[in-house]
Amino acid sequence: MTLGSDTDFNNISDELSPGIEIREQRIMHILLVEDDIDTANFAVNGLVHAGHIVDVINNGKEVMIRCLKNTYDVLVINRILPGMDGLTVLKALRASGIRTPALFLSAACDFENRDEGFKAGCDDCMTKPYSFSELSARVDALAQKQKFNGDCAPSSYRVADLRMNLISRSVTRGDTVIELGSRELLLLEVLMHNGGKVVSRSMLLEQVWQFYFDPKTSVVETHINRLRDKVDKPFNVSLIHTVPNIGYSLRAPHM
Repeated sequence: MTLGSDTDFNNISDELSPGIEIREQRIMHILLVEDDIDTANFAVNGLVHAGHIVDVINNGKEVMIRCLKNTYDVLVINRILPGMDGLTVLKALRASGIRTPALFLSAACDFENRDEGFKAGCDDCMTKPYSFSELSARVDALAQKQKFNGDCAPSSYRVADLRMNLISRSVTRGDTVIELGSRELLLLEVLMHNGGKVVSRSMLLEQVWQFYFDPKTSVVETHINRLRDKVDKPFNVSLIHTVPNIGYSLRAPHM
């Protein structure tokens, strides 16, 4: 089961909490493996508010399936899990050649436990309970190691002639500079991060507005229209496409 789709997370929308700031940084795709609902809720809210995409599952058996299906920047894995414990999960990942940086969460991070974790292939270990600021710092540090398949983290996204610089947070299409607000930037980044793929309306609600339920508002449609006004309408070719009854896709004409 993926936590977040069937669990009542206490999330906050842009309209309800305008004072929440989204940090200007590259979106990371993070897999959180945590069977405790309260702990998962705590971590997810913080990471999503920081602008990241977070997949949440509550058992070890599903980790391999997710990691083979998706590309993650960081794995955050609880050591004690139902079905398959964190150590076994990580050993299986490493044996399969998956080198995504991994952070272990454990109630006991003494030398023996840390040593077992490092031998299994984890990159860091953090004792529970923990503060979100520490979790965020450790996740950021692991991402900076850029270990995934030996590749460097991208400094920009590009779809056709649309480019987003993830460092300067600037957007251009061809030679035209496009000015976007913080929420529009995050919405565009989620779409470009999944370039060519369909991003569901529910995923946009989760990753951009921190809703894990349908608020029965047109907030997604309204912001998509604003984004189209700036990214598509002044140009000859539209890149943002509506997929009826599902969501949206940002793709080049030939994709």
